[in-house]
Amino acid sequence: MPKDKPLKSAYELAMERLRAEDRDSGVEEQKPLTEERKRRIAELRQAAQAKLAEIEIMHRDQIAGAGGDPEEIQKLEERYLKDRRRVESNLETNVALVKRGEDPDSAED
Repeated sequence: MPKDKPLKSAYELAMERLRAEDRDSGVEEQKPLTEERKRRIAELRQAAQAKLAEIEIMHRDQIAGAGGDPEEIQKLEERYLKDRRRVESNLETNVALVKRGEDPDSAED
């Protein structure tokens, strides 16, 4: 065994195996993000935060106007959670598109 190379840790060996498996299965290695992509991701996150804040405010107003009706409040809670999940899912999808170098605006219906 050559003495000029230091021994690799279990972590380093595992990462090498995972990278080799990815190469063999055709998975592309993720490249560092460009400044433009970082900026675009930040814009997407900021827009999602604004939308979530808007949803939160509307939800609070609707709860206040529900008059304490438990069924109505439950429906409003379910709709609120659904709307939050939709915004968060769209954000994740759009961030993944930007990381791959695609434009999320052209992928929208």
